[in-house]
Formats: sequence, structure tokens, C-alpha cells
Amino acid sequence: MNIGDRRLSELFGVDEQTVREKRKGIGLVPGYKLVDTCSGEFEARTPYYYSTWLGEDEAKVEDKPKILVIGSGPIRIGQGIEFDYCSVQAALAVKKKGFQAIVINNNPETVSTDFSIADRLYFEPLALEDILNVAEKEKVAGALVQFGGQTAVNVAAALEKADQNIGYFNRRH
Repeated sequence: MNIGDRRLSELFGVDEQTVREKRKGIGLVPGYKLVDTCSGEFEARTPYYYSTWLGEDEAKVEDKPKILVIGSGPIRIGQGIEFDYCSVQAALAVKKKGFQAIVINNNPETVSTDFSIADRLYFEPLALEDILNVAEKEKVAGALVQFGGQTAVNVAAALEKADQNIGYFNRRH
């Protein structure tokens, strides 16, 4: 069982950032594995990743400017399609502006998780710790939260506090 930074901060009576810094200071960071979309029949080439605390990190990061698009997370059937559509349009616009589009979403049943939309996709919880892990792994210039609905908007202040650039980006980043 993985106990996250937030829970550890509650148990030890310190803020989450302190726990995060200590954890990273001792080299305890997740690695990322490629989702095997081909059931082992042949080599998977889809840019889908999930985190793990064991084994080799298979996510090789390119040195290109990137923007993180935070998806909508779990949505009910018949609700939230507008958030998924917005996330897709944000990823496409990010690419059009010359950035790599890095999408994080924990709901694999959305259009934003189609491999043709984002340059890289991380299937991760939309909790601060997991978003920051991906943002730091990919060395993103910043994050777009306004297209994922309330789930994404809820982490905006915490991302800014963690020194993540939120909002408008130009190609000079």
C-alpha cells in the first residue's frame, strides 16, 4: 500500500511540501512504465504511462518545451463530455503553438486519452502529489487547469504554491 505525501503530512503534523522535499531528498520518486496496449504480441508504441515505485523507469523524457494539460478525471456517463472536449482542444492548441502536450488523466474512457491527441499521456490520480510527479518528470513549462473542470481547478492554487506556472504560455519558455 502506498501512503501518499498528504497522509504522511497529516500523520507527522508537517506540511505536505516538507514531506515531498524529504522524500525526494532521499531519492524516493516514482518511475513510469509504458502501458502494454498490444498484450505482449508486439512492441507497444503508444505514449501511455503509469507510475510505479518498482523497476526501471521507461518514460524517457525529451528536451523539448512542454505544457501539462490536466484532464477531467472521473465523470459520469452523459456528464462532463464538455470537459473532455476542452482538454482535447487544449492539447491540440498546445501542439499547434509548438509545445509538446503532456496530458494527465485518471479516466481511460475519454477522448483526451486517445493516443493521437497528446504527445504523452499519464494515467495517474489527479491528486497534487501525482500531478507534481509528472510535471517534474517531464520538466513542463507549466500547466493548464481550466479545461478539466472542477477536478483540475481544485489543484490550481496548490500547483502555484509548488512553483508550477499556471495559465498562459508563449513559445519563449
